[in-house]
Amino acid sequence: MDLNRVPNERKLYLCKWYFKVGFALLPFVWAINTVWFFTEAFRKPAYDEQKEIRKYVIFSAIGSIIWFTLILTWVMTFQLKRTEWGDFADSISFIIPLGRA
Repeated sequence: MDLNRVPNERKLYLCKWYFKVGFALLPFVWAINTVWFFTEAFRKPAYDEQKEIRKYVIFSAIGSIIWFTLILTWVMTFQLKRTEWGDFADSISFIIPLGRA
């Protein structure tokens, strides 16, 4: 969708909607919201809805950074400690690798 063709009220609605959808444990939606509306929030000439769009873009960026940091931390911890955790790690694994690293 070309945001240049969309009225400002609709831009605010879409930005707010993507922000709310991100709370359904979908941090990727927050990342998309941040990228998609960054120009509207920070680079375009000022208009009435821009201040609120900027707020949602900032919160989306913060939320996606926090989620991606948590996911990365979990993946690294699990990969490094899987063999030490034994049966528990096997029970929460989708694919059980053979052997040890």
